[in-house]
Amino acid sequence: MAARAALSRGITAQRLRKNFTFYVNELSHPTCGVHKPVILLLPWLGSRPQAVDKYCEVYFRSGFDVLVVESELLVHMSENTEYEALTRRIKGQVYDSLVVGTVERMSVGIGKVLFPYLENLVKRASLLYFAVFKRQTVDYFNYSINVFYNTPVTAPALFFSCDNDPLSDPQTVEKVIEYWQKRGMSVTAQKWEDSTHAGHLKRHPQQYLNTLQMFLQSLHIVPLKAKM
Repeated sequence: MAARAALSRGITAQRLRKNFTFYVNELSHPTCGVHKPVILLLPWLGSRPQAVDKYCEVYFRSGFDVLVVESELLVHMSENTEYEALTRRIKGQVYDSLVVGTVERMSVGIGKVLFPYLENLVKRASLLYFAVFKRQTVDYFNYSINVFYNTPVTAPALFFSCDNDPLSDPQTVEKVIEYWQKRGMSVTAQKWEDSTHAGHLKRHPQQYLNTLQMFLQSLHIVPLKAKM
């Protein structure tokens, strides 16, 4: 992914460490005296480099630098006070196809999304794996969800979701949104009846980009250089 993204005009890639890649948008210059904002992109389960590139390009066109991090970063932020300064600097959050729900739904979803021709086999294998390694999988997943509900990041958030996502339970997403709103957080939601897990940008490009642009503009972090 680094090689392809670096070929984009005005974009250079810096490998900071394993699973950390920083893409510098050299064509965009910050307003005098203002720090240039950075998009922190956390790829989703089974994401292909080409798909991640497309999301990077969305933010490149708007003048942002992008830091791609492949880790359980939110858990570390909640457990370590050393991240408090970083937490305070986050101005907005965007969640696309949030993976929440039961383990059973996740097992079915993994088969549908990643291995559609082996769906039943993958479901049974996943459930067996989750049962055998419950402490390392199910317990950790449930802990991570609880951390997400009570995230230390309280900046405005935008959720993209759909009713037919095999990996994301729409009712659980609604519960997260309601819970955050009760905490006093500003939450915007864009949901479709029919779409694709982590594929909303491809299925509904105009509506997706319009919603994202309006959300970014509402944060007042930097004038957008170009329309998405």
